[in-house]
Formats: sequence, structure tokens, C-alpha cells
Amino acid sequence: MKAKLFLTTIVLVMSGIMFLSFTYVQNQQKPWPTPEKYQKMKNTVKSDATSIANGKALWNKHCKSCHGAKGLGDGTKAASLETFPGNFTKPDFKALGDGVIYYRSFVGRNEMPNFEKKVLEESDRWDLVNFVKSL
Repeated sequence: MKAKLFLTTIVLVMSGIMFLSFTYVQNQQKPWPTPEKYQKMKNTVKSDATSIANGKALWNKHCKSCHGAKGLGDGTKAASLETFPGNFTKPDFKALGDGVIYYRSFVGRNEMPNFEKKVLEESDRWDLVNFVKSL
């Protein structure tokens, strides 16, 4: 009887480990190549208090539900996504150029929707980039 209980426990633990490892692999970020045009793109809006405040208002409207209030990837919709929406406070994200952030934010891919038709003004887009970099 004890052997059967032991085997059942081992099978359940192994099944749990396999499930968690599959989930972990599914949530890994895949490379996100950025076209050269965006890699070289320069921010045309000075990052000041006004720009960051406007960017925050746009963030709250368009981004917060997935990326969270502080850019940690913990928004209310994050759990329903297949991929982790990213933690924008980490050094690897902070090292990205403004044009790369612009591209990822407005062109998007997969679950990250295209926002080019939702945030129309170029200055608003750069305000949002400035806010994201301030996180």
C-alpha cells in the first residue's frame, strides 16, 4: 500500500514539474528583431515632466491593462496572455534604444497590437516612449 502511494505521489510530482516547465518555456521571450530604420530612429521630443505626464496618460489608456501600472508586466490582462508582456524596469529593457521601444510599442507583433492608428500624433508616441523609459 505504501509503495502504491509513493508511486502515485512521484507520478503527480513529475506531472506537475513537466507542466510547469512547459509553461515556463511558453512564456519565454522570443527574439524581436527591429528593422534598421527604427534602430537608428531618434527621439524628437525632449524627455521632461510635461512629456512624461502626457506619456503616462497615454500609458494608462492604452498600455496599463497588460503591462501594469509600473511596467512590471502585471496588468489585469497579463495572465490571459500567452507570453509575458515584459518588465520595463529591467536593465536589458532600459538598454534598448528609443527607436526600438517606439517600434515595439506602435508596430507591435503577435499579442502586442499595432497602435499606429490609436496613437496618431508623433509627439504623443515619443511622449509614451519617454514615459516608458522613466519607469
